[in-house]
Amino acid sequence: MAVLSKIRQRSALMIGLIAFALFAFVIQDLIGKGTFGQSSKDVGSINGKDISFEDFRIKVSNVEKSGQGITSTAAANRVWEQEVSVALLTAEFDKLGLRVGEKHIIEVLKADQNIGQNPMFLNAAGMFDLAKFKDYFKANPAQAEFLKEREKDAELNAKYQIYNTLVKAANYTTKAEGKLKYEMEANKANFSYVGALFSSIKDSEVKVTDAEILDYMKKHEKKYKADESRSVEYVLIEDKPSKEDVAEVKAKITSLLSGSVVYNQTTGKNDTLAGFRTTANPIEFVNSNSDIPYDSSYVAKKDLPAVDAEQLYNLAPGAVYGPYVFGNYYCISKSLGKKLGVNAKASHILISYEGAQVPNQREKRTKEEAKAKAEEVLAQVNANPEGFMMLAFQYSDDSSAQQGGDLGYFGPGQMVKPFSDFVFNNGIGKVGLVETQFGFHIIKVTDKQDGVRLATVAQKLEPSEVTSDKVFTQATKFEMDAAGNDFEKVAKSMKLTVTPAVSVKAMDEGFGALGNQRAIVRWAFEGDTKVGSVKRFEIANVGHVIATVKNIDDSGFALIDQVRPFVETKLKNAKKAEMLKAKMTGSSLEAIAKATGSKVEQAVNVTLDNPVLNGGVGQEPRVVGSAFALAANKVSAPIEGNTGVYVVKTNSVVKAPAVKDVAPYVAKVKAQSAGDVNRLLPALKDIADIKDNRRQFNF
Repeated sequence: MAVLSKIRQRSALMIGLIAFALFAFVIQDLIGKGTFGQSSKDVGSINGKDISFEDFRIKVSNVEKSGQGITSTAAANRVWEQEVSVALLTAEFDKLGLRVGEKHIIEVLKADQNIGQNPMFLNAAGMFDLAKFKDYFKANPAQAEFLKEREKDAELNAKYQIYNTLVKAANYTTKAEGKLKYEMEANKANFSYVGALFSSIKDSEVKVTDAEILDYMKKHEKKYKADESRSVEYVLIEDKPSKEDVAEVKAKITSLLSGSVVYNQTTGKNDTLAGFRTTANPIEFVNSNSDIPYDSSYVAKKDLPAVDAEQLYNLAPGAVYGPYVFGNYYCISKSLGKKLGVNAKASHILISYEGAQVPNQREKRTKEEAKAKAEEVLAQVNANPEGFMMLAFQYSDDSSAQQGGDLGYFGPGQMVKPFSDFVFNNGIGKVGLVETQFGFHIIKVTDKQDGVRLATVAQKLEPSEVTSDKVFTQATKFEMDAAGNDFEKVAKSMKLTVTPAVSVKAMDEGFGALGNQRAIVRWAFEGDTKVGSVKRFEIANVGHVIATVKNIDDSGFALIDQVRPFVETKLKNAKKAEMLKAKMTGSSLEAIAKATGSKVEQAVNVTLDNPVLNGGVGQEPRVVGSAFALAANKVSAPIEGNTGVYVVKTNSVVKAPAVKDVAPYVAKVKAQSAGDVNRLLPALKDIADIKDNRRQFNF
């Protein structure tokens, strides 16, 4: 409202300028994003196959309408991932010549409970009846069109199931691999070694430049490739109530405590209106004067405002407390009395049976068997009430078993009626057996909470129009002053804080601590936004964000600052390795140890499967592998390992006896590679030619 008032107050010339600016904005929008200048009619392509904007938009719209509360950008991201996956997998299916028939498609459709368990499609025995299924869609042409779309998805899913099976079958583990696994576990090496650790050289003695990090990323392009990004700094000027606004609300709500005198135009006399302290109808008073309507609930002490909970909870009936601040409100409250046991805490052990409405069952049992089991457990609880928790761990079919059956606090009506009735009609410590649609419950009432009912007048603390106008003026001035100037210097001169740069990609929604700010991200990637560009954004219920683009990274690699913690250490260690190798002179381990200021260590019974060196060094597979390959009593060349540079001398390699049956080791290798099928799609994406034009469209 403050912004609208400000615009209304401007002169005719100002209004004309705004109109011109709006016209220019529309033209710019048309040229930049619309029909005049859009650089592509496709949202992207996968291996040369275009994805049309119109088809993509319809799919995005359908996801938005799915009732999941998803934003258009999130929907676009989800659909894009689906399009890429489907295109890549379909190409693989076509290469293999995969085909599926009606039987495959029906099996996929049946997996959907809305189809496979639909009573319309079941026979007398409760089994899916294909004839009924087909007859229904013959008689319902409109539904048949819907089925055609479902069949397309089902066909794709059926092909994927076959493809997935083929990939898993191709991932074969040989006996030779099993034998190698056995030997890696059983063969043992004994060797002496000298280790010069990277930690012996201070990091400050080794420098790594940004150019070296970038060069490393280029050599490992697949690992570090990334979408274009923008680094955006910003200043937040909050539109929040001033001290004067707070004082005004406090004074207003304080005045409600006492009565007031107002002139009655009808009678021509002054009327005395009761205040909150003396009103005969506090509920009506609240609804007439509060920004939050009266709530008749009894509130437990733990749910009252933390700072004022003690005073509010212990108010005598009819007494008034306040004003006090709760969140964004100034409040005054009157006690309307207390009630015992408004919340309860209970633990239970659920014994379910086949047909009960419970997601998980530890064992299948009939209702009669479940009742007998529940009575048996109840007897154990009564014999030893303190053992309830362990019995819940042991017997309960409910997920609360992991908490010893504890359900926490709840109010009347939050649990199914038989359960709730038992808990709220019995005292603390009472144990009993109750049946619900979920099964049989052994219940123990563990606590009760009393509550207080309050009539609360709450008036929101919000910036006045005068305050919002000042904030608007300050934000606008900063935007204009910062344009073309040093952003940080201007902020400092106006005593404003610059938030460190936030890195965003073109299809991101999140913007640091400000959460979803798609408009800022979209602006950062517009064609005319350059390094140093500045723009103000008004964010509802927050204030004004004045953003500037600090850096544009279109290199195709991850930001150097993001990878520095990983790559810099690796490059420093490589430089340290050269420095350590230069010190490792001498023909014997003793001479090398003396040259490096270390000592000769012994490694006993080390295996390739667990290549760990003693003394807290950790895994050093290259070092251990060299020891296995080295001839006895021969000193190795320096070996660059994970934690330092090592020189080894093999004392002996003890080979394990041959085994006839390597099946257990084949099984181990197979288990280790079981998840390899999940690497398939990422691998296809890595080698695909994927062009993403979504940033050109208004998602």
